[in-house]
Amino acid sequence: EIDGIASVVSRAPGNGPFVLAGSHLESQNRAGWLDGALGVVYALEAARAVHEAGGPGGVDVIAFADEEGHFGHFLGSFSYADTLAEETIDNARNRTDGTPLRTALATAGLEGTPRRHHQPGRHKAFLEAHIEQGLTLDGDGLKAGIVTSIVAIWQFRVVAEGAQNHAGTTSMARRRDAGAALRRVLMRVEDTFPAIAGPASVWTVGRITMEPGDPSIIPGRAEALLQFRDADPAVLDRLHAKLAELVAAEDAAGPCTLSLQVLGQTKPAMMDETVQTALDAAAARFAPAKHIRMPSGAGHDAQNMAPLMPSGMLFVPSIGGISHHWTEDTAEEDIALGAQIYVDAVARLLAA
Repeated sequence: EIDGIASVVSRAPGNGPFVLAGSHLESQNRAGWLDGALGVVYALEAARAVHEAGGPGGVDVIAFADEEGHFGHFLGSFSYADTLAEETIDNARNRTDGTPLRTALATAGLEGTPRRHHQPGRHKAFLEAHIEQGLTLDGDGLKAGIVTSIVAIWQFRVVAEGAQNHAGTTSMARRRDAGAALRRVLMRVEDTFPAIAGPASVWTVGRITMEPGDPSIIPGRAEALLQFRDADPAVLDRLHAKLAELVAAEDAAGPCTLSLQVLGQTKPAMMDETVQTALDAAAARFAPAKHIRMPSGAGHDAQNMAPLMPSGMLFVPSIGGISHHWTEDTAEEDIALGAQIYVDAVARLLAA
């Protein structure tokens, strides 16, 4: 069935044991065909294979809604984990066209449809498959990655408010250039973050907006969307504290007013050792000496399942390490090999 947040949820027949398997379907705008959908196809294949084998248990398949952030990041898995507030749904808007999520759900015929939540005790484990989205596997000729941890993603908006004025007639001394103030903060981020970051920390300014955005007008307002990622809570706290310090210092120095808004802070998640062991054994069977354990630098629905049940992830190679782009691809033989590893790991978890 399609539930009230637009996740697709299924339940296997029988008395169990059961494994929950899946990922998400939608992707970034103008992006690739495998990000998310591959994990749903693998889950369906596992459900089919387990059923046809006639062995113990079954596979519940789930396709989580809106992992990529069109209305809000990980809405489907947050909802399934029963950590998504009705107020969040009320306030959610499509980032592309501004459509309210409530309106979109009603248009899809889902208004009033209940949201399905995790049933404690039903599942032995959750397993998600995904393209790696990086170059570790493809670059080293490897065929499978067993995920050890998933980073947290902390997202912020930095806003500078100044005074819009003429670019030719306003002297440099009299300017309250919001764009210049914002640039100073971002340059200091690049200067200071390396000294306090962890070895795997990454940070990105994904969008900078100047208003009104004309070459002959001094920006009266400027904003930047910035995110950083790490699996260590202490590192995340350090980066957040430094960003707040830099924004506060620029605000105090003037002549512009600056503010910092927290847009989202996910939690890092460790993958379960039992699930990793099952994936290791399956990979050793189908891709001997061609698999490694590795962290995930991207966020995934599995991090929201990890507090609920033993959870794990399988990565398959991304050609050239490309993802979030329409040329994203994985070799057909690697897709098939990954499915074999995934289904074998599910069978091992059910039999354990």
